[in-house]
Amino acid sequence: MKVFFADSFTNVPFKGNPAAVVLLDRIISTEKMQMIASEIGYSETAFLLKEENDQYLIRFFTPKQELMLCGHATLASAYVLFQMENNSNLVFRNADYQRFELTNSQPGVTMFFPAYAVEPFTPPPQMMEAIGIKTYKEGTYNRELKIIIIEIADASLLEKLTPDFIKLEHSYSGIHGVLVTAKGDKEGIDFVYRYFWPWAGTNEDPVTGGVQTFLTPYWATRLSKNQMVAVQRSARTGRMETAISDDRILITGEVVITMEGELKI
Repeated sequence: MKVFFADSFTNVPFKGNPAAVVLLDRIISTEKMQMIASEIGYSETAFLLKEENDQYLIRFFTPKQELMLCGHATLASAYVLFQMENNSNLVFRNADYQRFELTNSQPGVTMFFPAYAVEPFTPPPQMMEAIGIKTYKEGTYNRELKIIIIEIADASLLEKLTPDFIKLEHSYSGIHGVLVTAKGDKEGIDFVYRYFWPWAGTNEDPVTGGVQTFLTPYWATRLSKNQMVAVQRSARTGRMETAISDDRILITGEVVITMEGELKI
């Protein structure tokens, strides 16, 4: 089976968020996919199986568990297929039977994701201490992806955060991660964020696209804008353009393929 390593939300190798993309030539078990994802060790590995025409089944696995949605692995998967087949549009279906449309918007890829809401949430003191935040502007929670959102006032603080991930994981249960966000402090950047998730994957995700399902509507309301630029201020960093169109979120980013090979099982 073909396997690719690709860096999403960047045009520079070894920046952005690395994902593995496995092109299945047959159905394999969930257990086997989990073993492969654990062996590769990336925050997410995507498995693609062609169903009909330009529709593919896509499944996402962290080293620990399966996820229903992953933005950067979706972006990488679509880019790989667009490079191989030179077509303009694709449709992915995940294990939850959600359909995602993708467009070849060279040099990047545009993903059409659902729009999700958030609800008020008060972060517990243990969580704030573990992350290293003393004060915050607003706390919210997204039920679909089980993510806590903490908005802070100072964007420059994001890069300085050095969470205690052991304490963070024990500060709350039943979630996939905590996202810390702030209004952009540089020209051309509307909002910035970092995503910590020791519960479900690795300690920090370098660049997270799936969170735009709720983060883009969140900032669209606060900034009164329907088109924005988001930057994830992790060590690898990454950039994407986001927009709201009716009840969908459009996420556009670039991808760099860094390795192509063959998986033998």
